[in-house]
Amino acid sequence: MKSLFKGFVSIPDRFAFAGVTFGVSLMLSSIAGLAQAAGEFVEGDPAAGEEKAATCVACHGPAGNSAAPMFPKLSGQVAKYTDLQLHLIKSNERPVPQMAGIADNLSDQDMADLAAYYQSTQPTPAVASPDTIELGEQLYRAGNSAKGVPACAGCHDPLGRGNIPAGFPRLAGQHTDYITTQLLAYRNGERTAGPYAAMMQGVAANLSDKEIAALSNYIQGLTAAK
Repeated sequence: MKSLFKGFVSIPDRFAFAGVTFGVSLMLSSIAGLAQAAGEFVEGDPAAGEEKAATCVACHGPAGNSAAPMFPKLSGQVAKYTDLQLHLIKSNERPVPQMAGIADNLSDQDMADLAAYYQSTQPTPAVASPDTIELGEQLYRAGNSAKGVPACAGCHDPLGRGNIPAGFPRLAGQHTDYITTQLLAYRNGERTAGPYAAMMQGVAANLSDKEIAALSNYIQGLTAAK
């Protein structure tokens, strides 16, 4: 047994992935095309990014470990994903009011440096409520084939570390509130930008409010070494 949820629950780091094959076959089949759609990004310098991240600390916390549940944790995040999102926010393809005027002044190199820096930082562990762990774990690791929901583990890694080559984001330890907000935005058609949006909209469309809450809670409790 390996503790993935410090202070609340202990679950095995190996799971009977009955539904993972379903998730992998559906999601990973698109990785190559999606990665190409995301495009190439400038090589980032983590040291330069650390200096440039001084203005990000107010919302995203030291080293990207945000304490505020409405602001995403950036620490350990896949660089390709962060870089892409900054470009989408700057172009206003992905409107984020809290970032208004901030991304406007970032160059391609600035964004690459910031992305590289945050990928190099160590995320702080988080905990999850035990109340909905069973449902959240089932959805994350095995999905729900009856409803057409693939396993999140197929793209985001069984421990939530993301997929660096494909640019799929790290989820482990992310705030419950933030994950919930994003899944609802996908389900409601409010988040549509980027090469992964259509896929995520299809996933979220088949998740109930209860399932989104359980999944978001489970994700917050996932801890994984980078």
